[in-house]
Amino acid sequence: MSRKPKKGYYVQGQFVAEGSELDLELKRELKGGTDDASRTELKHESTELQKLGADLLDLRSALFERLNLPEKLADAVLEARRITNFEGKRRQMQFIGKLMRKQEDTTLAAIRAALEEQHRGSASDTLSLHQAETWRDQLINDEDTLDAWLRAYPATDVQQLRTLIRQARKDAKAGKPGEAPRQGRAYREVFQLVREHLSGIPAPEPEAGPDTTNLS
Repeated sequence: MSRKPKKGYYVQGQFVAEGSELDLELKRELKGGTDDASRTELKHESTELQKLGADLLDLRSALFERLNLPEKLADAVLEARRITNFEGKRRQMQFIGKLMRKQEDTTLAAIRAALEEQHRGSASDTLSLHQAETWRDQLINDEDTLDAWLRAYPATDVQQLRTLIRQARKDAKAGKPGEAPRQGRAYREVFQLVREHLSGIPAPEPEAGPDTTNLS
């Protein structure tokens, strides 16, 4: 007959059985010195580590490999990415949570830093897309925006950009009355040209010009 597993928790990778001398000592050391305070703090730590483990599944491959995680944890994360069954995924995430509670503080700090680096990169990409969309729309809808663009990016092929803008305006006019303006190939190519020039170069968004939704 199998022995019933002891109840307890992990602190910095060490298992602490409930009711043990170490358990009581840890509870006394916590601020307030009450069992309720101890349980609340430990539960909060466990929840945070569980979420940190779940976030590892979405970490980009380059950042994940750079972490050089312990083999058991790395394999568990890779396996979780492959599992599609809901119950199987849930059990695997519980296992990852247990492994996370055994990790050294340095490993946890490295994981948090990698996730933060990915978040900063995603925010930067979103801003770049927004800037490119704003410039594209202003270039197509406002005649004065082209001069502002050329002052900011004088290396632009002016003839190519003018041609794309004219074609994008023609495509927009070709739509039926009452319908949204058509967005053809030129519309997409203006965006691509703008993205290429904005890439890696911080630039202000164009000032909003007059409402030229109804192109003439």
